[in-house]
Amino acid sequence: MSSTSTPVDTYLAALSRSLAGPRRRKADLLAEARDHLADATEALEAEGLERYDAERAAVSDFGELSDVVPGYRAELAISQSRRTAMMLFLALMIQPIVWQGGAWAWNQDPVDPSALNSFLQDFVRAVGMAAIAGAVLSVVAAGIGMRFTIVRDHLSRVTARFALASAVVIALTGVAMASTSTGREAPLSFAVVGAFVVLPLALVSLQAGRCLRLARS
Repeated sequence: MSSTSTPVDTYLAALSRSLAGPRRRKADLLAEARDHLADATEALEAEGLERYDAERAAVSDFGELSDVVPGYRAELAISQSRRTAMMLFLALMIQPIVWQGGAWAWNQDPVDPSALNSFLQDFVRAVGMAAIAGAVLSVVAAGIGMRFTIVRDHLSRVTARFALASAVVIALTGVAMASTSTGREAPLSFAVVGAFVVLPLALVSLQAGRCLRLARS
């Protein structure tokens, strides 16, 4: 740490090192903390304290890191859960195009699909609708998450697990549908599933993993 660092700089650097999560939201939180400390420092200077002493007092009044960090981590976890839910929602909104009747190899068969393939089509639609509803609910809950303790304490874990489970189930179902297709263009089936189902949902899973790590921190 540089010898020219002020108490406020030192405190904010330590706070930054203690936090992980969406970079934009983290930057906003640190900026808010800096503004609060700057205002407190100016008020204490107006009362007659020297700048250095005023910053030390402002930092002391702001709180020990052990007391401040949990609240910031909870807010970052909520922000990550909102991001995860939005990504799940967007990934699922393209699925009706992917499964559109007659659009791809697995539903262009001149004969009726197998019983297993028909079941998988019905299953993925049902799961997809439930996942979309859950994603919307998670986004709404994240908007009010910091106001209610029970939501703040559980939303991130629930969202992460729900998004991860939805992504895995839908991706595996998509692969199974391509595998059970009786069409002639099987390579196209796998290409479509890989590009428009597996890849987007893999990104959702990555965000869900980050959300779960934040919720456990």
